[in-house]
Amino acid sequence: MSVDTDIVLDEKIKTTINEPKKYKVLFLNDDATPMDFVVSVLIEIFKHSEKTAIDITMTIHNEGTGIVGVYSYEIAEQKAIETTELSKRNGFPLQVRIEEDR
Repeated sequence: MSVDTDIVLDEKIKTTINEPKKYKVLFLNDDATPMDFVVSVLIEIFKHSEKTAIDITMTIHNEGTGIVGVYSYEIAEQKAIETTELSKRNGFPLQVRIEEDR
């Protein structure tokens, strides 16, 4: 006795790939952190050119906050930690915030 066991699958698998969310790193303005320090942080940690760093620093100064970069969560978090630690080591109260980029 022979059993026919051929199986035919006509099933399609749909794959959806979602891009990882991006997060904005923002600096908040304060009256104690010198603009020169903010510019140097933007150049050293966030790899901005001097002109861009100055422009961002002026936006932070004039508007109270400014976006300094948009990254994946892990990178945004690491840059925020590096900035906060550097700021504290230099005796400045620079505050950094991370927000989801919508």
